[in-house]
Amino acid sequence: MATVAGVPSPVLLGVDGITVRFGGIVALDDVSFDIRANQICGLIGPNGAGKTTLFNCLSRLYRCDSGSIAFDGQRLTDLPRHRMAGLGIGRTFQNLALFKTMTVTENVLIGCHSRYHTGFLRNALGLPGVATKEAAARRRADELIEFLGLGAVAERCVADLPFGTQKRVELARALASPTKLLLLDEPASGLNHEEVETLAALIRDIRDRLGVTILLVEHHMHLVMGVSDRVVALNFGRKIAAGTPAEVRAHPQVIESYLGVSH
Repeated sequence: MATVAGVPSPVLLGVDGITVRFGGIVALDDVSFDIRANQICGLIGPNGAGKTTLFNCLSRLYRCDSGSIAFDGQRLTDLPRHRMAGLGIGRTFQNLALFKTMTVTENVLIGCHSRYHTGFLRNALGLPGVATKEAAARRRADELIEFLGLGAVAERCVADLPFGTQKRVELARALASPTKLLLLDEPASGLNHEEVETLAALIRDIRDRLGVTILLVEHHMHLVMGVSDRVVALNFGRKIAAGTPAEVRAHPQVIESYLGVSH
């Protein structure tokens, strides 16, 4: 549990009784859990467990049939989708969603848009304040590029970069807005062993140095159990376990869902 001088940090994200149905299929069934500020929380489960559906609910890509989601004191289910970017929730995707023909810097600057947005008309007319905010966006982009070790490739086209480097570009873009909660969707997918170890250190740095709370969906169990303060396990849309990595790793239903046998 994340603490400050022994005092538990406040709950940043509260998922309360979320249910999602697609026709006759129940993708999430009364799922509830909390994440405290400055925690790294792993979300695990076999394919089809409901992990991505939950991420899409948090991003407001999907609507919940019942239940509620509260983030930093606000009910997400009450807010229109266009307000999500300014709330402080950043996200990466399992399949990279980068602008491949643009440079690293240009991709990160796009992520700064919600933080320093001045409006199309103000930009077109060069009204007061535009240059100042553009400079602030550039400084933010440069800071993240340095933090993520992308300085040497900052002006290169993203399409020309190795897959692992592209993953770091997507991370930089997700962090470019004022991010309080970062949703990482399969960040280790496609990475080799050395890159996964580097990713683990980077996830900890994002929490420790940037103060960002992280919800991590990942099949790479060594990564999840190594970096998470807390782990939530889903199976067939239901929460089957929650607790420390050691507690969840030893839970009989978690073992059965992964190994297919009773423990």
